[in-house]
Amino acid sequence: MAEVLLSGVNISRRWGGLVAVDSVSLSLERGTVHAVIGTNGAGKSTLINILSGEIPPSSGEIELMGELVTRWTQPKRARAGLGRSYQRNTIYPSFSVLENCRLAAQSQHQQAWRWWQNAQHCSASTSAAQEAMTRAGLSDLANRAAGLLSHGQKRQLEIAMCLATQPQVLLLDEPLAGMGAEETDRMLALLDELKTDHAILLVEHDMDAVFRIADRITVMVNGAVIASDTPQAIRDNPAVQAAYLGNH
Repeated sequence: MAEVLLSGVNISRRWGGLVAVDSVSLSLERGTVHAVIGTNGAGKSTLINILSGEIPPSSGEIELMGELVTRWTQPKRARAGLGRSYQRNTIYPSFSVLENCRLAAQSQHQQAWRWWQNAQHCSASTSAAQEAMTRAGLSDLANRAAGLLSHGQKRQLEIAMCLATQPQVLLLDEPLAGMGAEETDRMLALLDELKTDHAILLVEHDMDAVFRIADRITVMVNGAVIASDTPQAIRDNPAVQAAYLGNH
């Protein structure tokens, strides 16, 4: 039996008369990359924001590791094992790679009663940061200022910062945006390695990359799901071809 780590059932989000997400259901399983594709305005980022807890759904339910978390805040979901990245870089450019990862790790190892202690002395945060850098392939750049990294390395750093919080589920919003072929290959190799012990939701416009890495693909149009299936079945789906893929 597949281990479902995050699921949403009949999730909707309305702003007045606008329906941004319309009765979407999906499950994320450990060991898989579940891609969500669609044109701009299809509701993909809104869906990620709902799953991560940034905005509440108008209706529907969300479960994380078997617990109903629909009304949980984003920080509470993060502490329970949910990590996410954003379309735009959210790193601290003047801090080193290690310091960025350690800051992320500190959210899981908060010790308010030790406010006077140097963060470098928090062994748990430092250990989590170092492990995250290793998995993301950034150990050799630990002391480099994040602002000096290449675009692809900055995206890797965002993944490392997610990993430093020790999540079970990763919600990744366009991690390949702006990457060249070599950087894309490195990121896909990283995601393939990470999926062995995570459930990954990938929102991405690079269709070649999606079909290389995804185990399952959900297609959204105007806030609703028109298909959710294996990559080959999505390629062959006439409704998906007409709405999005064309002759891809």
